[in-house]
Amino acid sequence: MSEQEAVDIIRTGGVLVYPTETLFAVGADAMDERAANRVARIKDRPVSKPLPLIIGSIEQLDLVTETISPELLKLTRIFWPGPLSILVKAREELPSAVKDSRGYTSVRWTEHPLAASLCLKAHTPLIATSANMSGKPGTGVAEELDEELTMMVEGVFNAQPGPKGGEPSTVVEPLSGNRIKIYRDGVVSRLALARAGFVIID
Repeated sequence: MSEQEAVDIIRTGGVLVYPTETLFAVGADAMDERAANRVARIKDRPVSKPLPLIIGSIEQLDLVTETISPELLKLTRIFWPGPLSILVKAREELPSAVKDSRGYTSVRWTEHPLAASLCLKAHTPLIATSANMSGKPGTGVAEELDEELTMMVEGVFNAQPGPKGGEPSTVVEPLSGNRIKIYRDGVVSRLALARAGFVIID
């Protein structure tokens, strides 16, 4: 599949499997309610677990949130693009499948060139949840993708560079006063966050 075919799937409301830094992801246009609901159904993902998002540039953050705090800006300046997922107050128009009960969503500026390019060429943030059925392990190898899942999507964008495996992204929520709450430990260490001047709250 070419990159243009992958972009066309996203822009026409389809669901796509594509590579990210660590694993293959299954995703779709993050602004499209029907597409987001399809991803949640395919993954058999509980409503209480909102679907995470990626963006392809710092400018695309404005498509996800209107609330830009000093702490959020500092995190993005130091750690993006990279494996830090940040909880932000989601725009009203974003689908409910990507928001938690408080109206927050998780977003990161991906450093994977193909994933970032898909966001930019489709002019939208992308849903980026691991390409596996709920409860089963994700994979960075195309041949190991769950056949049941690949049958339910419009296409698999298996281009190079592929995922390189490793730990997942670190998930944080910026709070006032240079404080951050960590929801998941990952690639960005607590030490790196502390060295950047943040007070960590569990």
